[in-house]
Amino acid sequence: MFPARAAAFAVLAAFLSASACRSYDPQKELEVVEVETYWVVDAPRGGTHFLAPAVRMRVRNRGLEPLRAIQATVNFRREGEEEVWGSGWEQVSSSRKPLPPGGEVVVVLRSDGRYTSPGDVEAMFAHGQFKDVHAEIFLRISSSSWTKMAQASVERRVGARSVGELAAP
Repeated sequence: MFPARAAAFAVLAAFLSASACRSYDPQKELEVVEVETYWVVDAPRGGTHFLAPAVRMRVRNRGLEPLRAIQATVNFRREGEEEVWGSGWEQVSSSRKPLPPGGEVVVVLRSDGRYTSPGDVEAMFAHGQFKDVHAEIFLRISSSSWTKMAQASVERRVGARSVGELAAP
């Protein structure tokens, strides 16, 4: 009787581990909406100003179950260049705070690549060496592959438009 019981437990364990390791397709399970691009000013250091591109978006769960391990990343490329100039990464949901079906969350991804200048921040946009930046946004769920969900050119504007709208009376 013992070998039969062990075999039953082995089958049950295999079934449970297979269902726990479900593969996800971010294109089907998630939606990226309200993508906004802009530039962020970091605190100056020693008279040097720092300007980094950023993306603000909403990630929506359009699946039928809570999603516990959503991650977002963005690659920023400067115009005319193939290599990634900067990137950002964010944990969107976790086992402690899953994204429920139909739920959405605001995600802000900020580049680690930035422009520096001793002068006025707004003047950086007019500098001869300034290049516009393009963002490619990727999401994954658990151990799924990174999936490209959106792309956008970064607007030549400091600060998010949506933050200004929230502050308006």
